[in-house]
Parts: sequence; C-alpha cells; structure tokens
Amino acid sequence: MFMVPGVVTEHIKTGKLRAVAVTAATRSDVLPDVPTVNSVVTGYEATTWFGIGAPKNTPSEIVDKLNKEINAAVADPKIKAQLTDLGGTSLTLSPGEFGKLIADNTEKWGKVIRAANIKPE
Repeated sequence: MFMVPGVVTEHIKTGKLRAVAVTAATRSDVLPDVPTVNSVVTGYEATTWFGIGAPKNTPSEIVDKLNKEINAAVADPKIKAQLTDLGGTSLTLSPGEFGKLIADNTEKWGKVIRAANIKPE
C-alpha cells in the first residue's frame, strides 16, 4: 500500500504544496498528474505498506481465516474509499503473496543497506 497523508494530498490539490513526484512505480490515483520518480530514474520505487502478521507456528486454518476476513475488510467499499482518500491503494493478498512481498522487500532493502554500508547504531 502506498500512502500520501490526506492532509498533504489536500494541500497539493489546493496548490498550497507542489508535488514533484511520487515514489511508487505507478502514478497515484489520487494525484494522477504527478509523475513518478521512476519516469526519470528507471527502476526507482520506494513505497510504504502495512500488513498484519501472525506468529510463525499459527495453524494454517487460522491464517487462512484471518486472511479472508482482513481481505474482505480491505475490499469493503467504505474502507477502500477511505484508503483512496488518504492516497492509499489496497492490496488483497494471499498469505503466500504477502510472504513474497516481505521477502522481496527484505532482499531489495538489504541490497541498499549493504551497498550504502549502513550499520546499526
């Protein structure tokens, strides 16, 4: 999920702030006239997402039930509209797809951390 805080979005829409670019790979539905950084720096993408996890040994039946209910909530038109108003995009993923998202992001940002020689303080 990519999100531009609602207050910021309103300031951009009213002209109080000027958005230069969004960091998602695609343009924002809320700010469709704002280009992506990716249009200038090929391959650039930096987004924020939120998800819900469960302990490692949670039975698959419980994980599947939680996934079904969470996806239903995120797909609810009222919740989806609120997320869109905030500049968010809702994702309804399976547990496997969510695990892949986590793994892909861990690998991506791990490379950045190693390339920049970032160390914990």
